[in-house]
Amino acid sequence: MRFSALFRIALRSLSRNKLRSFLTMLGIVIGVAAVIAMLAVGQGARASVEKSIASLGSNVLIISPGAFNQSGIRLEAGSGTRFTEDDAEAIRRESDAILYITPLARAGVQLKAGGQNWRTNIYGVYPEYLLIRQWNVASGVAFASSDEKSAAKVCLIGRTIADNLFGAGTDPVGQTIRVKNVPMRIIGLLESKGQNALGQDQDDIVIAPFSSVLHKVLGGTYAQSFFASAVSTEAISTASMQAEDALRRRMKTPEGTASEFTIRTQTDIAQAATATSQTLTILLASIAAISLLVGGIGIMNIMLVSVTERTREIGIRLAVGALGGDILLQFLVEALVISFMGGLLGIVFGVSTSMFLSSTQGWAVKISPVSIFVAFGFSAATGIFFGWYPARKAARLNPIEALRYE
Repeated sequence: MRFSALFRIALRSLSRNKLRSFLTMLGIVIGVAAVIAMLAVGQGARASVEKSIASLGSNVLIISPGAFNQSGIRLEAGSGTRFTEDDAEAIRRESDAILYITPLARAGVQLKAGGQNWRTNIYGVYPEYLLIRQWNVASGVAFASSDEKSAAKVCLIGRTIADNLFGAGTDPVGQTIRVKNVPMRIIGLLESKGQNALGQDQDDIVIAPFSSVLHKVLGGTYAQSFFASAVSTEAISTASMQAEDALRRRMKTPEGTASEFTIRTQTDIAQAATATSQTLTILLASIAAISLLVGGIGIMNIMLVSVTERTREIGIRLAVGALGGDILLQFLVEALVISFMGGLLGIVFGVSTSMFLSSTQGWAVKISPVSIFVAFGFSAATGIFFGWYPARKAARLNPIEALRYE
């Protein structure tokens, strides 16, 4: 029997019980829509994390001091090793895989400007910090090496601080802010970077020369960490090992003992973050796939009911010469029609749901053709898998018994 004829018979059969057919199809619709929407949310979250990791800069290494250990009591990370500018210079000199490096002095401060104030973090760094982070200046200029050497009272600020201290959209270049009663002149406004992988606002920041922050704001003598950049993505691992070797020689750390510092690379951070988002995507997709499974069980249930209701019809067809394969194919096509139509409606509903979540909730969603193909293919496979048993049962009916069925 031709497929077109089987298709017409399937449509005619399903149209006899429109409500029942629709409710059966609804399970597939919800399943496919859930798979598409959940994959879109998961992939969108992953893309958002990857974008946030990329905003850290190019081939970044973060070198942090270890924990102080005294009489078996370990304090917080960063309380042990004390980094100096000479350490940074040693790493720069002995590590050919490192392109840029800067010490970092950080402090939480209260800013004042006119009648406004704002709590934020100030970063004391070398001019190379902006190159490491690939951070451009939207307005004004960046501070230079001469500002670092002279401990100039100049700074760059993020868009969030500019909006809160001087008003939204205002260009703050040339204004003066007070940082712990230290006046600093704003010479540049940083380009907006948005949130990082942890949801922190990267535009809520003040960047100033390392010497200015260390001596005039913190009143200290040691850097809290180092930021560095490898010459290429392939050289990140080499740069990390070279930096570790240079610091171990500086600190005279014996062979075979643990380092007194930690080095985290952008690759490490990205792998940890994407692993979490990938787990979330798999979890969401698995939950959604259960809906498809339930929809498939609904198809099997209805098809078994249909075989029972149409036993006499099957007997007549077998008696007039229809083969078992024709009967099997007829019921299998009916199951496929339900799953295909449900799959198409599910795609429309799933894409609409994803767009709705993006527009109303502000969620990052990413609808890929692959996820649509997978969801539709899964719905087709569901129709075949759960439609096979009822179709096979119908094909194996004994014609005599089927004709006597009431």
